[in-house]
Amino acid sequence: MLRQVVVVGASAAGLTTVEALRRGGYEGKVTLVGAEPHLPYDRPPLSKQVLSGDWAPERARLRAEDHLDGLDVELVLGNAATSLDPVLGRVELADGTGLNYDGLVIATGVSARTLPSAEGLAGVHVLRTLDDALALRADLLTGPRVVVVGAGLIGCEVAATARKLGAEVTIVEPLDAPMVRVLGARIGGLISQVHADHGVPVRTGVGVASLAGSMGRVTAVLLADGTKLPADVVVLGIGANPAVGWLRGSGLTVSAAGVECDATCQAVPGVYAAGDVASWTHLGLGAQLRLEHRTNATEQGIAVAKNLLAGPADAQPYQPLPYFWTDQYDLKIQGFGLPAAQDEVEVVEGDLDSRKFVALYRRAGRVTGAVGWNSARAMRPYRQQVIDGMTPAGA
Repeated sequence: MLRQVVVVGASAAGLTTVEALRRGGYEGKVTLVGAEPHLPYDRPPLSKQVLSGDWAPERARLRAEDHLDGLDVELVLGNAATSLDPVLGRVELADGTGLNYDGLVIATGVSARTLPSAEGLAGVHVLRTLDDALALRADLLTGPRVVVVGAGLIGCEVAATARKLGAEVTIVEPLDAPMVRVLGARIGGLISQVHADHGVPVRTGVGVASLAGSMGRVTAVLLADGTKLPADVVVLGIGANPAVGWLRGSGLTVSAAGVECDATCQAVPGVYAAGDVASWTHLGLGAQLRLEHRTNATEQGIAVAKNLLAGPADAQPYQPLPYFWTDQYDLKIQGFGLPAAQDEVEVVEGDLDSRKFVALYRRAGRVTGAVGWNSARAMRPYRQQVIDGMTPAGA
């Protein structure tokens, strides 16, 4: 019987888990631990509404304080978890506090990657936290020359917002096109055109050799082909690593892939993981999966809470339909499934020239994903095709 639940990570996944526990009838003690001092907030607005200044930082909060009070949750903020002993059922915090549990949820997310040559240079930013967004916004308001390294989702969104704020922006991407791993070269190439239309050149197929600086501040980005791009601000959008360092030595299986879990999101008895940090067996896909998608954070938090309350014997496999989106300028891309660069792509609604279309992705004859480009309504009917493509034959 659960009496004390600790959720490590005051994130969307962590807070959703707490809410789902209460909705599920759990009346025991629940503690929500966060490394940051802020109340739980949403991350997608950081690269858009918060960075642009359209939203005050407080508007990104996931819930109002009175709602949190109503959950009867003990908030421990600004105090990161430093170690775990699953045998004793105890989490140690940075200030020396120990929290005992009989149910634990790990929702610590990821940390942004950086470059060795960025160390000690002012003007170099990553974007993962609210404080990151506010620091970057302060630099962008000076009207600088900006180089965004990495044309993934975060890099492209930051570039669009920086341009909106009046900055001179260049994107550098070592692969052939923006978001190419998900969208493929053909549709990813359209993102380059969108940015070019807004005065943002995208340099693809070339990596970064190093960053240059003077008097402690970044001055340029040196590319692998010898090009030197002057820069007052550099944003590194080069991916993220699961925040699992505090779990090493705990006996849990952790790696660059995250906290490894079974199909019910359980890592070891009584310990579950949710959100960006969780790597679990997706039975429908027949693969180990980790998703850095906002929708997954919510859905997995709910699933973990249900399984924690049900107990191992009645826990259910977590088999979501992945969903992602990005907003850049007036462009909105939405996707179902797991499309990939090697997939065959067919435009089934609209056309690329009008920049309003739906594309289906196939691999070995099975639908792997659907992507809508400014076509949210038109793509809905294809959702079931993606679900069918994820369902094992004979299931």
